[in-house]
Amino acid sequence: MTSVPGDSERATQRQVGALPFRKNPDGGFAVLLVTSRESRRWVIPKGWPMKGRKPYEAAAREAYEEAGVIGHIGKRPLGFFLYEKRLKSRDSVLCQVKVFPLEVRKQLKRWPEQSEREQRWFAPSEAADLVAEPGLAAIIRAALKRDDPHVA
Repeated sequence: MTSVPGDSERATQRQVGALPFRKNPDGGFAVLLVTSRESRRWVIPKGWPMKGRKPYEAAAREAYEEAGVIGHIGKRPLGFFLYEKRLKSRDSVLCQVKVFPLEVRKQLKRWPEQSEREQRWFAPSEAADLVAEPGLAAIIRAALKRDDPHVA
């Protein structure tokens, strides 16, 4: 996790995220990443908790809206990571994202944020190298240990 000056005094906002993955025919895994709308960085689908939904249900909803994937969401988080979210006001807030595994069963041809983001499947090691947050990279590496460089 990165340390930002003054972190200890700052309130942390909570978010939920999904780590979409699929098993490849060779037994390895692939991870689906999406680009953020503003900075175009590679990230996982994530967002704010939703009233009336359990955290894992909200994470599955974010995966549908941001990446167009539906599948089996795990009820127990893989872990969490911290990142700085830039707001439209140009301020930023420190967010703690609880990450739930999502085994993708269906990839839709159309979804709500399709025109706002790119999406791409990666080998877990490549996905971990592409995300900016060290905590997220560690979650990807730990969750999908069986890695094959020829995946995706």
